[in-house]
Amino acid sequence: MAVLSSFPPELERLLEKDPYLTPFEQDFQRRYGVFHRILKKIEENEEDLNKFTKSYQTFGINRLIDGGLYCKEWAPGAEAVFLTGDFNNWNPFSHPYKKMDFGKWELFIPPGPDGFRPVSHGSKLKLVIRTKTGEILYRISPWARYVVREGTNVNYDWIHWEPSTPYKWKHPIPKKPKSVRIYESHVGIASPEGKIASYKNFTYNVLPKIKDLGYNCIQLMAVMEHAYYASFGYQITSFFAASSRYGPPDDLKELIDVAHSLGITVLLDVVHSHASKNSEDGLNNFDGTDSAFFHSGARGTHILWDSRLFDYANWEVLRFLLSNLRWWVEEYAFDGFRFDGVSSMLYHHHGIG
Repeated sequence: MAVLSSFPPELERLLEKDPYLTPFEQDFQRRYGVFHRILKKIEENEEDLNKFTKSYQTFGINRLIDGGLYCKEWAPGAEAVFLTGDFNNWNPFSHPYKKMDFGKWELFIPPGPDGFRPVSHGSKLKLVIRTKTGEILYRISPWARYVVREGTNVNYDWIHWEPSTPYKWKHPIPKKPKSVRIYESHVGIASPEGKIASYKNFTYNVLPKIKDLGYNCIQLMAVMEHAYYASFGYQITSFFAASSRYGPPDDLKELIDVAHSLGITVLLDVVHSHASKNSEDGLNNFDGTDSAFFHSGARGTHILWDSRLFDYANWEVLRFLLSNLRWWVEEYAFDGFRFDGVSSMLYHHHGIG
């Protein structure tokens, strides 16, 4: 277990540089103390922070060494959970999850003959949730890695993303810059044409211009999947999925890879301050309750953003959000983050004057 001081490191140096912060010294100490206690609990209950933040390796759907699949979800309000999709001809109840402790559910799907994949790459899936009242809900896994909206469909579909050949990174991550000049970017509007632009367009038409202008860092907005395009990416529905509007996941990886080859650091605009209130393709009402990932009742809704507010004190919510950050670093090679709506995360008044 790591040994940490419960006193904020270099706090005195910070206050010397900015004396206006001196009246808030106790606030800094209190918040750091909370962080210290939570970190200690994680190390005691989850072995260490490293394992805790890699929960995407066990939650959602992951392949086992024998070719089978291990499926795991957290749905504390559910009476039963099932997996359905193209792989079982959309039989809603043929693949039930087994109930575990603390609201978790698991399912093992054995490999097919000769190790054949039981769920093929690109096939559609849904979770089937039976609520305490007997209602049947069709949901997308909170850990889904790729979702798409086809044609005129209103809702997104969960696509099992497991290509036979993973993306091969070509360029090393650039050294951390001593100072940054950040270019804030939105892939979809990075084109003079009246259409949603692509990752490919940004990679080969926009990145060279950003480099020529002298920027050494880009901040990518609207990457985490959001059903409502006009939200500018601030009403997230699928936190582990890169937006499919601009292309498949490997196209985003190529964008970041090429940016690194140009010496450009890539930051992800992260929205953990709230979530879309969508239910069928979002986290809201996931297990038939108004809580789970969020505070219940009025406390769980942002009155200005018309969105749901996370319950950061909940252990599984903490697992989900921290693992989400780790996912974007490990899977997509993002170099860091810009966090949106921090005041809403810190204060009960959410920064509303």
